[in-house]
Amino acid sequence: MSTLSTHVLDLVSGKPAAGMAIILWAGQDCLFRGVTNADGRCPELSQHTGEMAAGSYRLEFAVADYFRARDVALSDPPFLDVVPIAFGMAQVPAGEKGGHYHVPLLVSPYGFSTYRGS
Repeated sequence: MSTLSTHVLDLVSGKPAAGMAIILWAGQDCLFRGVTNADGRCPELSQHTGEMAAGSYRLEFAVADYFRARDVALSDPPFLDVVPIAFGMAQVPAGEKGGHYHVPLLVSPYGFSTYRGS
């Protein structure tokens, strides 16, 4: 079993992306809905999901809504509306402590980057 966290940075302002809606999915099942705090993090995600089983998951970030709320001019339709990040959590071998998966998002209206953080 592993834990999950995220952190969103707004590359336009150079600050944490406060107030961005996120959703966690496992297939068609919605596991969590939340909003990033002033630091661009969503501690409720870890608190709500706790220890997670190995499997495939998807985090969705409401990027266009976030930038619209900050009066950033977007095309219609926006180039990036919702950014989905599909990722997998590996099985933890028996007797070993579970891992932690940190999925950061660095985002602007026209691009994003992610990686497995620590």
